[in-house]
Amino acid sequence: MIHVYSGDGKGKTTAALGLAVRAAGRGKKVVFAQFIKSMPSGELIPLAKLGITVIRSELKLGFTFMMDEAEKVLCRREQQRILTAAAGLSKDADLIVLDESLDAVKAGVLDEGELRYFIQSFALDCELVLTGRPVPEWLAEAADYYSQIKKIKHPFDRGIKARDGIER
Repeated sequence: MIHVYSGDGKGKTTAALGLAVRAAGRGKKVVFAQFIKSMPSGELIPLAKLGITVIRSELKLGFTFMMDEAEKVLCRREQQRILTAAAGLSKDADLIVLDESLDAVKAGVLDEGELRYFIQSFALDCELVLTGRPVPEWLAEAADYYSQIKKIKHPFDRGIKARDGIER
């Protein structure tokens, strides 16, 4: 089944992580692919301890809206590498998470056609989770689970930066 966690609220990645942990706890093979994230994050160590395969960029890419064209080219290659690696592991996976994949498409660093091909090719063999925004109409229709996480308030709106162990 296809799961989509979208919206402007905090918790999309957290929801995907919760499902990944639950699946791993039941002996399922989990692949957690993180797009457009390269900063160290608190979930990486426990995911490894649980045997969850994490695919993410090792390059320090920064924010896509601040990239020049050369950096975007490098970022596009890296996002394609992540998607290709997830595809390569999909035959043995019970759950694949494509975290921030929809934001990578929105930023123009992941091709929407490639993502759609991935979904059509691999979603029948395992549970597939996508996070981010916006959600294309074709994906909204294809999704079995589609959850919107709405922001009511967030500390960032008051100038409070991301905190270790909470937002990263």
